[in-house]
Amino acid sequence: MANSLWDTRTISYAGCATQVFMFVAFITAEFYLLTFMAYDRYVAICRPLHYGTIMTSRTCVTMAAAAWGAGVLSTVLHTANTFSLPLCQGNALDQFFCEIPQILKLSCSDAYLREVHFIIFCFCSGTACIAFIVLSYVQIFRAVLRIPLEQGRHKAFSMCLPHLAVVSVFSSTIMFAYLMPSSVSSSFLNLLLEVLYSVVPPIVNPLIYSMRNKELNGALRKLMISMFFSTLKVPCPVYK
Repeated sequence: MANSLWDTRTISYAGCATQVFMFVAFITAEFYLLTFMAYDRYVAICRPLHYGTIMTSRTCVTMAAAAWGAGVLSTVLHTANTFSLPLCQGNALDQFFCEIPQILKLSCSDAYLREVHFIIFCFCSGTACIAFIVLSYVQIFRAVLRIPLEQGRHKAFSMCLPHLAVVSVFSSTIMFAYLMPSSVSSSFLNLLLEVLYSVVPPIVNPLIYSMRNKELNGALRKLMISMFFSTLKVPCPVYK
């Protein structure tokens, strides 16, 4: 954001390390939180009578702590491995922020294989999370289709589809970005994929998850009406 405001394309070494640290921590925590949210929806729909005893406050705190703990541990190992490598291929990153694969391209040491192995390990753990989410939603959709009332099915789908949409955008773009063969890779395509998985999910998360909130819908409707009539310079009607 600072580079965009001041029209510069440089970042300090410490700033780059900090950016990698925070980016990996938030990405990892986001992935685990999305996985735990799938479990929450599974319990709410497939085992509604046991929801209060399974998803207690202590359970929610434990899952949140596990997500952030995994994020911090992962980012400490990633950052330490990446920035312990000697960089001898210049200092120009083909990306709009400091990203580990782009930094590894600047290394001339075989030690980068440590980081590659750790990336593979993280990919396997991410694949396990995706498999868990898929299995959860298979059970959820089977339970929803057995609901006799259409209103009940609609309520269940409205609770699950926003989460599933964020998971799909987040996981598909990040997997495509890291598994894309170099033959079809380009600077523009890399930039597009990075924006999709690093910027879009955090932006749409609060919008998607709060659109079912009646108070927020009412406040947004009031704001839009107020802006419309202020543009027309006519008295604004009272919204109830």
